[in-house]
Amino acid sequence: MENNNLISRRVLVKSSVLGIISVSFNNVLFGKDILTKVEGNRPVIMESERYPAITEELANEVVAVSHFDLNKLKDLVDKRPELANAAWDWGFGDWETAIGAASHVGRNDIIEYLISKGAKPDIFTFAALGSYTIVKKMIKYMPVLRKTLGPHGISLLQHAKNGESKTRDSKKLIEYLTKLGDADGFAYQTIADDEKTKYVGDYKYGEGEFDGFSVKVNSRNKLLFGKLGRFGGSLLKIGEHTFTYNGAPSVKISFQTTDDQIVSLTVSEPGLTLIANRI
Repeated sequence: MENNNLISRRVLVKSSVLGIISVSFNNVLFGKDILTKVEGNRPVIMESERYPAITEELANEVVAVSHFDLNKLKDLVDKRPELANAAWDWGFGDWETAIGAASHVGRNDIIEYLISKGAKPDIFTFAALGSYTIVKKMIKYMPVLRKTLGPHGISLLQHAKNGESKTRDSKKLIEYLTKLGDADGFAYQTIADDEKTKYVGDYKYGEGEFDGFSVKVNSRNKLLFGKLGRFGGSLLKIGEHTFTYNGAPSVKISFQTTDDQIVSLTVSEPGLTLIANRI
């Protein structure tokens, strides 16, 4: 009975409009749709098949704010330090961790906070921190690391530049990585501004509300590919009317033309070819 009372205080099963204040152990095991966990006096709704996994929405929020908002990040992570290792897929396997987000934008204050909460630094983190000795030793031990790309296809050298600090060995590290000759990622083809506008628009592949993509140009003049109506990741040119998404090695996004006008796009990835028509 004591165990059942504990469960009743922590977990509710939503089975009617009013809900149920307390449940038996069997009710918890066989609840089908929604679990409501009570944190303090606030109910938190979760999909039952994912519990006890952290919700995707929370993981996404942690990674997102790790780019720019230390105070908001502390609100989320101080009470649940496990979130310091949150990760999110921005599309086509473009995985980014919270510390990876802070690293590629050069937010050393956020990096140091996340590490204090248990986040796991990698070579990109040390590059952003200007840790010349550590990065050099890692590359010496495993040379291929200098060519490895971080989130969004951002190179090791670019991480060092984004995190450049006068109080560390950033300048020395940047000079070292530059001399290696291959630590700055793949050299994508340039896209003229008038060419970018050709691709901008919405593309549909199904009847559903979100069955489509949008191609946009953001305030930094980057060509982006995302879910319908949304901004997304960078389209990086690798051939005529052909792009990769944030440097994803197995994904190609190509555009088809009629009379020099873009009429559709094709997403090609392992096991899937998807055609979306311009609307």
